[in-house]
Amino acid sequence: MTERLYYTDAYLTTFHASVVDVAGGGARVYLDRTAFYPTSGGQPFDHGTLNGVAIRDVIDEDDRVAHVLAAPLPNAREVDGMVDWGRRFDHMQQHTGQHLLSALCDDVLHAGTLSVHFGAVSSTVDVAASALSPDAVRTLERRANEIIAENRPVTVSFEDAQTVTGLRKPSDRTGELRVVSIDGVDRSACGGTHVRATGEIGALLLRTVEKTKGATRIEFVCGARAVQRARADFDAISAIGRSLSASIDDAPALLDVQAQALRDAESRTKKIDAELAAFRARALYDSTAPDAGGLRRVVQRIASGSVDEQRALAIQFATLANAVFIVASDAPPSVLVAASADSGVNAGRVLKDALTSAGGRGGGSAQLAQGSAPSIENLNTVIATITQ
Repeated sequence: MTERLYYTDAYLTTFHASVVDVAGGGARVYLDRTAFYPTSGGQPFDHGTLNGVAIRDVIDEDDRVAHVLAAPLPNAREVDGMVDWGRRFDHMQQHTGQHLLSALCDDVLHAGTLSVHFGAVSSTVDVAASALSPDAVRTLERRANEIIAENRPVTVSFEDAQTVTGLRKPSDRTGELRVVSIDGVDRSACGGTHVRATGEIGALLLRTVEKTKGATRIEFVCGARAVQRARADFDAISAIGRSLSASIDDAPALLDVQAQALRDAESRTKKIDAELAAFRARALYDSTAPDAGGLRRVVQRIASGSVDEQRALAIQFATLANAVFIVASDAPPSVLVAASADSGVNAGRVLKDALTSAGGRGGGSAQLAQGSAPSIENLNTVIATITQ
């Protein structure tokens, strides 16, 4: 059994231990005691070294903790461990911040925490709420930072699972529980590493809030991450403001105005494009001689580019009587077919059958269909089939 030193002292960064077992050619080491936190409860493992050899992974194996090293230890019976304090403290800030946020969600929103994910850049909690208003987000964030500023003690105790009381979330474990408490705010059964007082969380910043599987996911960052993220956000908004020749306070409103102007311009452009396509389609239709059955068929071939560039023209052409429009591109090998309702041609069925026979894929409706072929040779076969 491995004695877990981080259970009682999360601030311990150096320790001495005896090697009790090795595996993996000496690169997987088991100790009688360790300060390294293994991946558990959503919290990532610690980095650091054993006898100067870098830790690549720390794995919880029930009673034992496995230390996976970058290289084997040469017949070591005792080791000196050193925990990467920067990473450890960052995880302590995020994890304690999560306890605080979950407790406030429970207290303010009456929304229990369903799951937690600690990421390398940001972390998330999923809470049992169908939605979260901007005002609720601001309230949670403000209250969390008030409690951080109060520097409330964060303590660890070991209590009997049968008699423990006041837990935010009941535990299904038996025997002794490790309970992490934020004074007057939260009591949770937890094996993770935490700061000694809320002030060491530094700050808690809430970011994206989104619905997920009937719950609400809240993204958050704490401590140095919150400062870095706030700086990055400020720099991004400042750059937007400079591009608009506006202050960061005026930029959002100005962006709304310009976005609406862009939407209006795009709408006008689409209308003009449709009118131009209709004009071109009529000119092309009038210059195309009908076959013996009265069908006017146009086949256009382009060397490269997307057949979608001719979609508007194809659709307008197919609004005319007894008309079929085919456009094919050599790179990538693709084809689009548009057919008028009275043409007797089912664009989707004709194209799908031709593509399937040629090893391609695609389909669509009776009036409009599109697909791709594996090669130019196959594309030629498809065109020959649908124009015969």
